Amino acid sequence: MPITFLISMLPAVLLILCATQGWAQSYPSKVVRYLVPYEAGGGNDVMARIMAAGLSQAWGQQVVVENRPGAGGNIGTELAARAPADGYTLLQISATNAVNASLYRHLRYDLVRDFAPVTLLASFPTVLLVHPSLPAKSVTELVKLAKAKPGAINYSSGGIGTGSFF
Repeated sequence: MPITFLISMLPAVLLILCATQGWAQSYPSKVVRYLVPYEAGGGNDVMARIMAAGLSQAWGQQVVVENRPGAGGNIGTELAARAPADGYTLLQISATNAVNASLYRHLRYDLVRDFAPVTLLASFPTVLLVHPSLPAKSVTELVKLAKAKPGAINYSSGGIGTGSFF
């Protein structure tokens, strides 16, 4: 090929390369929905609001937290599973969601198939506490005492499937 042909084609090639940059949109180019399948005011909600504020500032785009509690987190999680897979719906889940597959027979979503993990936001230790007057100083002693006195020891938990349940 003659050099004059290559030189004459150079502006066209540069124009095409520059034009492709105009086609790409930066992410995010619209509001991002941040679904929390738990009640407002709880630990998951507080974490989501902190994250949403940071993401909004970093991205220069609004990130809106939307609480959709109910059914052990299944209502909000199903809503996220049905959302378009375009990156504009984020879902914050907890260990409860991992247990739901064994607690509910007919989930309308699959955590592994329908979602892509992004990051671990936090981890929280679980602590078992007993009143000092109870004659149990270890978990083994507490279990032994509970078996020896059925119905005599009360406990509290967040409900079936929650972190304090399992």
